[in-house]
Amino acid sequence: AYLFGLSAPSMTIDTACSSALVALDAACKAIYNHDCEAAVVVGVNLMLTMDLFENFCAARMLSPRGRCATFSDEADGYARGEGCGAIVLKPLAKALEDGDAIWAVVHGTAVNQDVRTATMTAPNGPAQEEVIRTALDRAGVSPGEVGYVEAHGTGTPLGDPIEAGALAHVFKGRDTPLVVGALKANIGHLEPASGVAGLIKAVLCLHHGRVPPNIHCDRLNPRRTEALEACPLVFPRESTELTGRYAGVSSFGFG
Repeated sequence: AYLFGLSAPSMTIDTACSSALVALDAACKAIYNHDCEAAVVVGVNLMLTMDLFENFCAARMLSPRGRCATFSDEADGYARGEGCGAIVLKPLAKALEDGDAIWAVVHGTAVNQDVRTATMTAPNGPAQEEVIRTALDRAGVSPGEVGYVEAHGTGTPLGDPIEAGALAHVFKGRDTPLVVGALKANIGHLEPASGVAGLIKAVLCLHHGRVPPNIHCDRLNPRRTEALEACPLVFPRESTELTGRYAGVSSFGFG
Protein backbone atom coordinates (compact mmCIF):
# COMPACT_ATOMS: atom_id res chain seq x y z
CA ALA A 1 0.00 0.00 0.00
CA TYR A 2 2.86 2.38 0.78
CA LEU A 3 4.72 1.57 -2.43
CA PHE A 4 1.72 2.03 -4.73
CA GLY A 5 -0.07 4.74 -2.76
CA LEU A 6 -3.18 2.67 -2.02
CA SER A 7 -5.61 3.87 0.64
CA ALA A 8 -7.99 0.93 1.03
CA PRO A 9 -7.51 -1.65 3.80
CA SER A 10 -4.20 -3.51 3.62
CA MET A 11 -3.63 -6.58 5.75
CA THR A 12 -1.58 -9.71 6.19
CA ILE A 13 -3.54 -12.94 6.74
CA ASP A 14 -1.87 -16.02 8.20
CA THR A 15 -3.84 -19.25 8.42
CA ALA A 16 -0.86 -21.38 7.40
CA CYS A 17 -1.43 -23.23 4.12
CA SER A 18 -4.88 -21.73 3.50
CA SER A 19 -3.69 -18.11 3.85
CA ALA A 20 -4.02 -17.08 0.20
CA LEU A 21 -7.58 -18.37 -0.23
CA VAL A 22 -8.67 -16.90 3.11
CA ALA A 23 -7.26 -13.61 1.79
CA LEU A 24 -9.31 -14.14 -1.39
CA ASP A 25 -12.45 -14.62 0.72
CA ALA A 26 -11.70 -11.42 2.66
CA ALA A 27 -11.05 -9.49 -0.56
CA CYS A 28 -14.32 -10.65 -2.15
CA LYS A 29 -16.26 -9.59 0.93
CA ALA A 30 -14.50 -6.20 0.96
CA ILE A 31 -15.61 -5.62 -2.64
CA TYR A 32 -19.17 -6.80 -1.92
CA ASN A 33 -19.31 -4.41 1.07
CA HIS A 34 -17.95 -1.51 -1.02
CA ASP A 35 -14.87 -1.19 1.20
CA CYS A 36 -12.81 -0.98 -1.99
CA GLU A 37 -13.33 -0.82 -5.75
CA ALA A 38 -10.72 -3.47 -6.51
CA ALA A 39 -8.41 -5.76 -4.58
CA VAL A 40 -5.03 -7.37 -5.05
CA VAL A 41 -4.62 -10.79 -3.44
CA VAL A 42 -1.02 -11.94 -3.07
CA GLY A 43 0.44 -15.15 -1.68
CA VAL A 44 4.18 -15.57 -1.15
CA ASN A 45 6.41 -18.23 0.38
CA LEU A 46 10.16 -17.92 0.91
CA MET A 47 12.37 -20.48 2.62
CA LEU A 48 14.83 -18.26 4.45
CA THR A 49 15.80 -20.30 7.52
CA MET A 50 16.15 -23.94 8.54
CA ASP A 51 13.70 -23.68 11.46
CA LEU A 52 10.60 -24.85 9.61
CA PHE A 53 12.49 -27.64 7.87
CA GLU A 54 13.61 -28.95 11.26
CA ASN A 55 10.12 -28.67 12.78
CA PHE A 56 8.36 -30.28 9.81
CA CYS A 57 10.90 -33.10 9.66
CA ALA A 58 10.44 -33.74 13.37
CA ALA A 59 6.68 -33.93 12.77
CA ARG A 60 7.28 -36.29 9.81
CA MET A 61 5.37 -33.99 7.48
CA LEU A 62 8.01 -33.82 4.72
CA SER A 63 8.68 -36.48 2.10
CA PRO A 64 12.09 -38.13 2.47
CA ARG A 65 12.18 -38.29 -1.34
CA GLY A 66 11.60 -34.56 -1.67
CA ARG A 67 8.45 -34.63 -3.78
CA CYS A 68 4.67 -34.56 -3.43
CA ALA A 69 3.17 -37.84 -4.62
CA THR A 70 -0.40 -36.59 -4.28
CA PHE A 71 -3.13 -39.28 -4.30
CA SER A 72 -0.47 -41.95 -4.89
CA ASP A 73 0.06 -45.13 -2.91
CA GLU A 74 3.64 -43.85 -2.50
CA ALA A 75 2.56 -40.64 -0.77
CA ASP A 76 4.88 -40.08 2.18
CA GLY A 77 4.68 -36.35 2.91
CA TYR A 78 5.19 -33.16 0.98
CA ALA A 79 8.03 -31.16 -0.53
CA ARG A 80 8.33 -27.47 0.28
CA GLY A 81 8.38 -24.92 -2.52
CA GLU A 82 8.98 -21.20 -2.97
CA GLY A 83 6.88 -18.86 -5.06
CA CYS A 84 4.63 -15.85 -5.33
CA GLY A 85 1.27 -15.37 -7.04
CA ALA A 86 -1.01 -12.36 -7.35
CA ILE A 87 -4.50 -11.80 -8.73
CA VAL A 88 -6.53 -8.61 -9.23
CA LEU A 89 -10.23 -8.68 -8.31
CA LYS A 90 -12.89 -6.25 -9.53
CA PRO A 91 -16.68 -6.36 -9.72
CA LEU A 92 -17.58 -8.06 -13.00
CA ALA A 93 -19.64 -5.11 -14.25
CA LYS A 94 -16.75 -2.73 -13.57
CA ALA A 95 -14.23 -5.02 -15.29
CA LEU A 96 -16.48 -5.21 -18.36
CA GLU A 97 -16.93 -1.44 -18.34
CA ASP A 98 -13.17 -0.88 -18.13
CA GLY A 99 -12.46 -3.36 -20.92
CA ASP A 100 -10.27 -5.54 -18.70
CA ALA A 101 -9.10 -8.98 -19.75
CA ILE A 102 -11.26 -11.24 -17.59
CA TRP A 103 -9.70 -14.63 -16.90
CA ALA A 104 -12.38 -15.98 -14.58
CA VAL A 105 -15.26 -15.03 -12.30
CA VAL A 106 -15.27 -15.86 -8.58
CA HIS A 107 -18.82 -16.98 -7.89
CA GLY A 108 -18.53 -17.95 -4.24
CA THR A 109 -16.05 -18.51 -1.39
CA ALA A 110 -16.25 -20.05 2.07
CA VAL A 111 -14.01 -20.49 5.11
CA ASN A 112 -14.41 -22.70 8.17
CA GLN A 113 -12.34 -24.56 10.75
CA ASP A 114 -11.73 -28.26 11.48
CA VAL A 115 -12.60 -28.13 15.22
CA ARG A 116 -10.74 -30.63 17.40
CA THR A 117 -9.24 -33.66 15.64
CA ALA A 118 -6.91 -36.45 16.73
CA THR A 119 -3.84 -34.30 16.04
CA MET A 120 -3.12 -30.80 14.75
CA THR A 121 -2.36 -32.12 11.26
CA ALA A 122 -5.23 -34.66 11.05
CA PRO A 123 -7.93 -33.35 8.66
CA ASN A 124 -11.66 -33.44 9.40
CA GLY A 125 -13.58 -34.85 6.40
CA PRO A 126 -17.04 -33.55 7.42
CA ALA A 127 -15.61 -30.05 7.92
CA GLN A 128 -14.15 -30.17 4.41
CA GLU A 129 -17.52 -31.27 3.05
CA GLU A 130 -19.23 -28.40 4.85
CA VAL A 131 -16.95 -25.68 3.50
CA ILE A 132 -17.23 -27.02 -0.07
CA ARG A 133 -21.05 -27.20 0.14
CA THR A 134 -21.16 -23.66 1.54
CA ALA A 135 -19.01 -22.33 -1.31
CA LEU A 136 -21.22 -24.08 -3.89
CA ASP A 137 -24.37 -22.71 -2.24
CA ARG A 138 -23.02 -19.15 -2.19
CA ALA A 139 -21.94 -19.49 -5.80
CA GLY A 140 -25.36 -20.76 -6.87
CA VAL A 141 -23.62 -23.68 -8.59
CA SER A 142 -24.73 -27.30 -8.31
CA PRO A 143 -22.13 -30.05 -7.74
CA GLY A 144 -22.93 -31.51 -11.15
CA GLU A 145 -21.87 -28.29 -12.91
CA VAL A 146 -18.31 -28.40 -11.57
CA GLY A 147 -15.91 -30.11 -13.95
CA TYR A 148 -12.64 -29.74 -12.06
CA VAL A 149 -11.38 -29.38 -8.50
CA GLU A 150 -7.87 -28.25 -7.68
CA ALA A 151 -7.36 -30.14 -4.45
CA HIS A 152 -5.27 -29.21 -1.44
CA GLY A 153 -3.51 -32.55 -2.07
CA THR A 154 -0.34 -32.38 -0.01
CA GLY A 155 0.63 -35.98 -0.71
CA THR A 156 0.23 -37.46 2.77
CA PRO A 157 -1.09 -40.99 3.33
CA LEU A 158 -3.72 -39.71 5.79
CA GLY A 159 -4.75 -36.37 4.26
CA ASP A 160 -5.22 -37.47 0.64
CA PRO A 161 -7.83 -40.21 1.32
CA ILE A 162 -9.79 -37.92 3.66
CA GLU A 163 -9.90 -35.15 1.07
CA ALA A 164 -10.88 -37.57 -1.71
CA GLY A 165 -13.65 -38.94 0.50
CA ALA A 166 -14.98 -35.45 1.25
CA LEU A 167 -15.05 -34.60 -2.47
CA ALA A 168 -16.81 -37.88 -3.27
CA HIS A 169 -19.52 -37.25 -0.69
CA VAL A 170 -20.18 -33.68 -1.89
CA PHE A 171 -20.12 -34.51 -5.61
CA LYS A 172 -21.83 -37.92 -5.55
CA GLY A 173 -24.68 -38.60 -7.96
CA ARG A 174 -22.97 -36.92 -10.91
CA ASP A 175 -23.54 -37.97 -14.51
CA THR A 176 -19.89 -37.34 -15.39
CA PRO A 177 -16.64 -37.94 -13.47
CA LEU A 178 -15.07 -35.13 -11.46
CA VAL A 179 -11.49 -34.40 -12.50
CA VAL A 180 -9.22 -33.76 -9.51
CA GLY A 181 -5.72 -32.32 -9.71
CA ALA A 182 -3.00 -31.04 -7.39
CA LEU A 183 -0.36 -28.50 -8.39
CA LYS A 184 1.83 -29.43 -5.41
CA ALA A 185 3.05 -32.51 -7.28
CA ASN A 186 4.52 -30.17 -9.93
CA ILE A 187 5.98 -27.26 -7.97
CA GLY A 188 5.92 -28.41 -4.35
CA HIS A 189 3.83 -27.06 -1.50
CA LEU A 190 4.00 -23.27 -1.46
CA GLU A 191 2.39 -23.28 1.99
CA PRO A 192 0.77 -19.80 2.47
CA ALA A 193 1.01 -19.18 -1.29
CA SER A 194 -0.35 -22.60 -2.29
CA GLY A 195 -3.94 -21.37 -2.54
CA VAL A 196 -3.24 -18.62 -5.06
CA ALA A 197 -1.01 -20.99 -7.04
CA GLY A 198 -3.85 -23.52 -7.19
CA LEU A 199 -6.32 -20.81 -8.16
CA ILE A 200 -4.11 -19.66 -11.04
CA LYS A 201 -3.79 -23.27 -12.23
CA ALA A 202 -7.57 -23.76 -12.10
CA VAL A 203 -8.13 -20.56 -14.10
CA LEU A 204 -5.63 -21.72 -16.73
CA CYS A 205 -7.35 -25.13 -16.90
CA LEU A 206 -10.66 -23.39 -17.61
CA HIS A 207 -8.99 -21.10 -20.15
CA HIS A 208 -7.42 -23.96 -22.12
CA GLY A 209 -10.17 -26.51 -21.52
CA ARG A 210 -7.63 -29.10 -20.36
CA VAL A 211 -6.18 -30.43 -17.13
CA PRO A 212 -2.49 -31.39 -17.01
CA PRO A 213 -1.51 -34.80 -15.61
CA ASN A 214 -0.88 -35.49 -11.94
CA ILE A 215 2.75 -36.58 -11.79
CA HIS A 216 4.33 -38.97 -9.24
CA CYS A 217 1.08 -40.95 -9.21
CA ASP A 218 1.52 -44.24 -11.05
CA ARG A 219 -0.70 -46.14 -8.60
CA LEU A 220 -3.58 -44.54 -6.69
CA ASN A 221 -3.80 -44.62 -2.91
CA PRO A 222 -5.83 -47.77 -2.13
CA ARG A 223 -7.54 -46.12 0.86
CA ARG A 224 -9.79 -44.20 -1.55
CA THR A 225 -11.71 -47.28 -2.73
CA GLU A 226 -14.89 -46.36 -0.85
CA ALA A 227 -14.68 -42.73 -1.99
CA LEU A 228 -14.30 -43.72 -5.62
CA GLU A 229 -17.38 -45.93 -5.36
CA ALA A 230 -19.44 -43.03 -3.97
CA CYS A 231 -18.46 -40.68 -6.81
CA PRO A 232 -16.37 -41.15 -9.95
CA LEU A 233 -13.21 -39.13 -9.31
CA VAL A 234 -10.60 -38.94 -12.05
CA PHE A 235 -6.98 -38.24 -11.16
CA PRO A 236 -5.53 -37.58 -14.63
CA ARG A 237 -2.22 -39.19 -15.50
CA GLU A 238 -2.24 -37.60 -18.94
CA SER A 239 -3.57 -34.36 -20.38
CA THR A 240 -7.36 -34.53 -19.99
CA GLU A 241 -10.15 -32.54 -21.61
CA LEU A 242 -12.09 -30.42 -19.14
CA THR A 243 -15.87 -30.46 -19.43
CA GLY A 244 -17.96 -27.77 -17.78
CA ARG A 245 -17.11 -24.14 -17.11
CA TYR A 246 -16.87 -24.25 -13.32
CA ALA A 247 -13.89 -25.22 -11.17
CA GLY A 248 -13.32 -25.34 -7.44
CA VAL A 249 -10.13 -24.78 -5.45
CA SER A 250 -9.48 -26.12 -1.94
CA SER A 251 -6.77 -25.05 0.45
CA PHE A 252 -6.53 -26.30 4.02
CA GLY A 253 -4.45 -24.84 6.83
CA PHE A 254 -4.56 -24.77 10.62
CA GLY A 255 -4.48 -22.30 13.46
